[in-house]
Amino acid sequence: MFEPLTLADLPLLAPDTRIYCQPACFVERPHGLDGRVARIGDGMLWFAAWAITVRGPSTPKREALVAVDSIAEWIAALPAPVATRATAQLAAVAAPRPPITLANGRTVRLIEPQIMGILNATPDSFSDGGKHVDAQAAADAGFDLASAGAALIDVGGESTRPGAPLVWEGDEIERVVPVIERLARGGVAVSVDTRKAAVMQAALAAGAGIVNDVSALAYDDRATDVVAKAGCPVILMHAPSQKSDPHDLSALPGGKYADPALDVFDWLEARIAAVTAAGVARDKIIVDPGIGFGKGVEDNLRIINALSLFHALGCPLLFAASRKRFIGAVDGEADAQDRLGGSVAVAAVAISQGAQLLRVHDVRETRQAQRVWRATRDAALTRM
Repeated sequence: MFEPLTLADLPLLAPDTRIYCQPACFVERPHGLDGRVARIGDGMLWFAAWAITVRGPSTPKREALVAVDSIAEWIAALPAPVATRATAQLAAVAAPRPPITLANGRTVRLIEPQIMGILNATPDSFSDGGKHVDAQAAADAGFDLASAGAALIDVGGESTRPGAPLVWEGDEIERVVPVIERLARGGVAVSVDTRKAAVMQAALAAGAGIVNDVSALAYDDRATDVVAKAGCPVILMHAPSQKSDPHDLSALPGGKYADPALDVFDWLEARIAAVTAAGVARDKIIVDPGIGFGKGVEDNLRIINALSLFHALGCPLLFAASRKRFIGAVDGEADAQDRLGGSVAVAAVAISQGAQLLRVHDVRETRQAQRVWRATRDAALTRM
């Protein structure tokens, strides 16, 4: 348990206190609420309050819900270092998310949620392993995903399921490059799902425009340099176990999270700082909280409930929970193939919290959910 945070407490906070500013209390429409609501980037979501959390070495975790039109008073009462951090987060939430521009000229705009279709050219992925091992068949499946509404196709050649064997980079290249070449020639926007620098280079040369690295560029020492020199967008995903066991990214960390959402936020913030210091442009970074990677069922649910917090990192937010194990656990251990309803449900939650990208297996169904959400937003915003 923790005590609520009050305005009177703020001047007493230690300078090393960490503060987290999460959009909360979403509103149907901003009309007539000037000054009382704020917006996430240039998207279609407005909110009326900030969920403020503080914690630190000498500060127990405390929370408050602060109205948007009162936040300036709260920031003014904070110690200078804490106020600077809070101000930066507020600005990061409000900053427009630039479109994703790929080398082939394709542009993916993020003013509304976009869908990334999963295409695993692997024999052993947890949900669709073995379905797309032939390059032409895999490419055809990718074209089908694009036709169903995927703005991006994420091609992977190595399974990250628990216990999956490590794939030699040469084999991974042989799996993904022929598929990427075919999709890119067909005008499809492609990302490559890999943590190996050699695979990144080969995939980018074959026509991929985005690197999706489940290790956040920490697995391969050369990966950050490859991405920086290519100038391509990169997805940094949270996976806490890579220091103890870099081959099993789904292993739970040695100790429990103090707070799953806040701990993941801190980790991603540190990775953003590290890769930008190494030359990756900040406006090319997309973040992924890594649902299912090194997290138990309760951890995943708590992160999903706090998903809007990650907008305070100032980067587009990717949500990837499609057919994940926690959905089966919630629904009595349903098989991966029987998790469509749960996958669409959590995708809808992510959309309602402003996620800009959804990485999914079931593109058509998720696209339908996204379109219905968009229709309800349009109806709200145009209602007289």
